[in-house]
Amino acid sequence: TYPRGYASALHSLRPCWTNFLSILDGYSSVMLLMYSLSTQLFGRASLRPNRGFIHVTRPASLVMLLCLLIAGCSTVPVQEEAGLKRATAEELAALLRQREAAIHTMKGLFSAKVRGGLIPISTRVEGAVYYRRPNAMRLRGFTPIGGELFEFVQADDLYLLRLPTMGKVLSGRQSEMSEMGKLARPFELSVWAMGGVLGTSAIGKDETVKLVEEGTRYRLDVSGPRPGAASKDPQLLRRMWFDRRTLLVVQEERLNGSGETDASIQYEDFRSIGEPALPANGHADSRLLRPFKISLEDGRGQGSVQVTFHEIISNQDVKSEELGRVSGRSSPPGSAS
Repeated sequence: TYPRGYASALHSLRPCWTNFLSILDGYSSVMLLMYSLSTQLFGRASLRPNRGFIHVTRPASLVMLLCLLIAGCSTVPVQEEAGLKRATAEELAALLRQREAAIHTMKGLFSAKVRGGLIPISTRVEGAVYYRRPNAMRLRGFTPIGGELFEFVQADDLYLLRLPTMGKVLSGRQSEMSEMGKLARPFELSVWAMGGVLGTSAIGKDETVKLVEEGTRYRLDVSGPRPGAASKDPQLLRRMWFDRRTLLVVQEERLNGSGETDASIQYEDFRSIGEPALPANGHADSRLLRPFKISLEDGRGQGSVQVTFHEIISNQDVKSEELGRVSGRSSPPGSAS
């Protein structure tokens, strides 16, 4: 048994050998051609008749074998692995926008396993997420017995983080979350991870893309101005890997200002979550596929999180109280009460 994608040199000659055998049906005409070539190349008849048969000398046999193999191989085009789809960078970017537009609201129940002390308050979290386009989201976390661990609310560029067990409330702008230190870090990562479910990783208007083919995957490099940075020069912001069989995003990397990996996210166990809202043309779209398992590795070495969804409901009414509230007046970075 060979690993997937394995192909030895002999295995690659199989189509040539099949064509070689089919060519032998025209044996007589081929041998006459070899006789003419041998005479011209070696200055003598290397194919000698002998009692009704043709005796082939060593030089002529080499020429004959080479010509037949070339003839066989030349008729077999190089083919890609069956089932792989082809797409351009623009088509993949359009696909991301369509998937984002397909979800107007979402509710979900999930469990999270935390390793490495990324969330200092617990290593096991039972949670709920509420979302409404374009960017209103609320995350709530509980202990396995129902005690409240945290509440994270975002709206536009503002966020609020409440930690009842620690008696703290943090608020500010999302672009400043990295300045909040270790407490805000896991929730910054959580927003990125949820983007794979919500489809909020779509390409922005001021972003550009570059497509790289990597075997059974496409890699889409996304560049643009970094939010919150003084310079508006484009930088490499993130990478996304598409499975070429399904064109679903199965991996994502977020990069920091130094070009290093800030977080790595894997998306698995894709399932349908219901019918999306009707697009502008009024025709029903296909059913949604979203990852029910998300594995996130912190690029700063602070730990990892594995999120498993139990239930996801899309495009049903989400009440304002379910989304929570963020104060319209943001606190300066580092504030706590």
